[in-house]
Amino acid sequence: MSAITVSNDGRNDTTRPCAFCGEPFAPSGRRRYHSDACRVAAHRARRVRAQVPARAPRVATVYECPACQGRFLGEQRCPECNLFCRSLGPGGECPCCGDPISVAELLGSTTTLPRIAPESH
Repeated sequence: MSAITVSNDGRNDTTRPCAFCGEPFAPSGRRRYHSDACRVAAHRARRVRAQVPARAPRVATVYECPACQGRFLGEQRCPECNLFCRSLGPGGECPCCGDPISVAELLGSTTTLPRIAPESH
């Protein structure tokens, strides 16, 4: 990037590169981009980088129907009973039989973690 030299009468003697595409242009004022198209493209590129990542897909959640006890991987509604299922947590297909199974069942944990009481001062 070349430095901008200013003569005594206020004129710029050199050009500066566009902050988006690098094409040289004669600066006027505080312009950083050589065209409005580069300015808009730079703005869009900044917004894409700043987007929040998407949530984890529901495919990794195991659901169980309250009426027929059918299990589904990533489906919240039972197709037979047409009822909403309860979530059993993250999981996948059982390595042995291929049925949906939660991670908690695979690890054999049937109890919940104890709550830690807040410290009193």
